[in-house]
Amino acid sequence: MNAIVALCHFCELHGPRTLFCTEVLHAPLPQGAGSGDSPGQGEQAEEEEGGIQMSGRGRAHSPAEGAGAEPGSAGPRKSDMCEVCPGREGPIFFGDEQHGFVFSHTFFIKDSLARGFQRWYSIIAIMMDRIYLISSWPFLLARVRAIIDELQGKALKVFEAEQFGCPQRAQRMNTAFTPFLHQRNGNAARSLTSLTSDDNLWACLHTSFAWLLKACGSRLTEKLLEGAPTEDTLVQMEKLADLEEESESWDNSETEEEEKAPVLPGGADGRELTKCPTDSSLLSDRGSWQPRKPTGFKSLRHMRQVLGAQSFRMLAWHVLMGNQVIWKSRDVDLVHSAFEVLRTMLPVGCVRIIPYSSQYEEAYRCNFLGLSPQVQVPAHVLSSEFAVVVEVHAAPRSTLLPAGHEDEQPLSKYEFVVTSGSPVAADRVGPTILNKIEAALTNQNLSVDVVDQCLVCLKEEWMNKVKVLFKFTKVDSRPKEDTQRLLSVLGAAEEDNVKLLKFWMTGLSKTYKSHLMSTVRSPMASEARS
Repeated sequence: MNAIVALCHFCELHGPRTLFCTEVLHAPLPQGAGSGDSPGQGEQAEEEEGGIQMSGRGRAHSPAEGAGAEPGSAGPRKSDMCEVCPGREGPIFFGDEQHGFVFSHTFFIKDSLARGFQRWYSIIAIMMDRIYLISSWPFLLARVRAIIDELQGKALKVFEAEQFGCPQRAQRMNTAFTPFLHQRNGNAARSLTSLTSDDNLWACLHTSFAWLLKACGSRLTEKLLEGAPTEDTLVQMEKLADLEEESESWDNSETEEEEKAPVLPGGADGRELTKCPTDSSLLSDRGSWQPRKPTGFKSLRHMRQVLGAQSFRMLAWHVLMGNQVIWKSRDVDLVHSAFEVLRTMLPVGCVRIIPYSSQYEEAYRCNFLGLSPQVQVPAHVLSSEFAVVVEVHAAPRSTLLPAGHEDEQPLSKYEFVVTSGSPVAADRVGPTILNKIEAALTNQNLSVDVVDQCLVCLKEEWMNKVKVLFKFTKVDSRPKEDTQRLLSVLGAAEEDNVKLLKFWMTGLSKTYKSHLMSTVRSPMASEARS
């Protein structure tokens, strides 16, 4: 914790004074920092722990307590931050943005020679972070109170022993009144080591303060608050809830069948002992497909390098528009890796994958379809502008790498042919998000992780546009003229951008849609009741 913990004393003549402080230092002390201390006046202890230096400064003897001496290097950098809690013991909080904020706990130490038989001290913690200090209040209060109890306990034993040997109250009653007792008896105010009869007091205080800084700094950590959940998070939660509900229904149905059917030994009833269908296409359609670890394509940038810029742009355009992407290959893992990479360009709610099928599946069931090379794709699909086919063939011998170098480029043994009934021209503007994705992929100064974060930001930006458009058109039912003006304001008036927004609208979560409908109906219902 970047703070200073200090022990302060209130002198009747000179006001508050700092006696001892421990602070966190992230760099070694400069040369000559402790030159103001003489061996008889002070001591400095430094210890290295976890890469952080902690420096405790204190005085073995404290003539400044009531004597008016300057604190010297025994004080913090801002000595004017000392304060007391007048009139009573206890913790207080004060400070400002310029000088910092202070947690202070004032307490009394018994002294048979002091006026009122007690002297004022305080333990303070100073730091610039107000929220952190307030959040640490319960922890600091409990630990500081424990240190104070120990000091007061030691001082009380000394006080009782001195009073038993020479009671001061009767002696003072017989002494002429003078403004200050220490001037009357000729003795300066005693140090805290004398009041507690503990020669190791400063070392113990430094240990306690250093532990306090270490423990208080490790108990609270900062977290990045992301605010409301994103649409991808909501959709994933909804899919998980659907799967749990479906699993419970399968368990219940099988339990009922077991109760109704007679029990036959050895599975003589002929029923298949499975709880749910295992067909990959059926599971994928219900959103339960779990992506495998990519063994082929590693990232979008890698796919663009393998396919080439023009083929990748065509493929990415169809993906963003919601058209069906058909991938034909004998390598199942390659297909999985391709879909795992391509799906990062879309919101979770827009992704419907059948990873590998023995027959063609219609576009309404999936927008990512993996097929074996023997499966025939209908002619109307091959000529359609709403589909793109990627065929994976064995690469010609002339392009194969020399033996022993296959591990450097494992996809060099394949040749990829991307075809569509509506090829995307290189000079076509395309959706805005596609151009930004390509700009991020071609920027070699951006790492793969940074590109992934760019994709997250771009998807969230365009999903916000989708939300506005959905409320404007589906909920408020605005006319087309107003919708066109809204698209211009959103920067999405081009044809491809409009198509993209309409497709991405299908990926909105049920939670968001129901929330919008409820907020619209509730004012109407209140007006009807009134």
